[in-house]
Formats: sequence, C-alpha cells, structure tokens
Amino acid sequence: MEKPLIRVLDDNPDQLASLELLLTGEGWDVACYERANDFFVNDRPSRPGCLILDVRMPEVSGLEVQAEMARRGIGIPIIFLTGHGDIDMAVFAVRAGAKDFLQKPVKAERLLTSVALVVQEDCDRREMPLDESAWIAKYERLTERERQIVCGAAKGLLNREIALKLHISERTVQAHRHSAYRKLGAHSTADLFPVTVLLKRGRIRFPE
Repeated sequence: MEKPLIRVLDDNPDQLASLELLLTGEGWDVACYERANDFFVNDRPSRPGCLILDVRMPEVSGLEVQAEMARRGIGIPIIFLTGHGDIDMAVFAVRAGAKDFLQKPVKAERLLTSVALVVQEDCDRREMPLDESAWIAKYERLTERERQIVCGAAKGLLNREIALKLHISERTVQAHRHSAYRKLGAHSTADLFPVTVLLKRGRIRFPE
C-alpha cells in the first residue's frame, strides 16, 4: 500500500506553512498548493489520502475546486478548512461530497482526527481496507499505560500534554510511547491513524 498523501490547498502561505508543519510533524506526507491549477497539474489522484481545502481563494474558490474535481472524476476526499464559512455553505459542501467542514482556527486534535478518519475512508474506497483484526491484536498487547499514551498521541497530543493529563513525567511518556510504537510497528503519529479509526468504530475501547 502506498503511503497516504495529505494535500493542502490554501492561498495563504502562512496557513500553508502552519498546516504543513503540523502534519509533517505527525509523520504524514504532505503536498502544499497555493493555486488550484497547481493542484490539478501536479497532483497524482491515484495516491490515497485527502485534500484540506480553503473555501475563499481569489482565483478559484474551494467550492469551485470541489465541483471541478467531481467533473474530472477525482475522488480524493475533501476536508474544508475555512475562516469564512457559514451553515449554508457547510451544508452545501457536505451535500456535494465533502467529508468534513472545519472552521479556522481549528484545534490540532480535531483536524488530525478528521484526517485519520477520512484517509482510512479513502483507503477503504480504493479496496485497501484496514486489517482490523491485526491492529486489534497488536493493540491488545499494549499495557494500559501504553494504550493511554497511544490514544493520546493518535489524537495529536504532545508528550507534555499527555504527561499533564496522566499526571506523569514527560520522560515516562516518552519511554512508554517508544515501547508502544515498537509493539505496533509504528514510526510516527501518522502510523497510528488505524487506532483513531478503530476507536471511532468502537472496535477498541478508549482507556480510562
């Protein structure tokens, strides 16, 4: 299976840089575009993943990009991320096939969760389904503390945030996280997106 790619299309270079930093820091492969034409010319739709798309852009709006993708038969799922949306716009975008509609500024945890779920949905569509039984078996080999830390990491929490939440030291979090990653065969937070999906599906439980 080819590693998923997160595309980001936004005319604001600062916003692009911020999202790229967040996503690459979590281990995702990222491609950033400031212009819709650059996306259509350079992107390879055969690669699984998703598109994080701004709504208001000066040349071609996000909704117009969505319509053009549908016209071209590009099935990459879309997460709209905008500072100028309203309920009517969100309803329109979702009815046209968007998977999520988020308002700027968005919490990292909220965006990363959406990305994980949408990417897996795209993999399912491409007949690259999640091997649930294998991931559940690996998850069950984790200790309770490792599960707490992995679930926190999968939601995009930093080590220090997990440490504060669990009332343990950051060094302890790092040690448990390293052990959990080794057991799961994970190398980055992006590799944990199956955990997010299994939690959402109710196939594994969120540790107390």
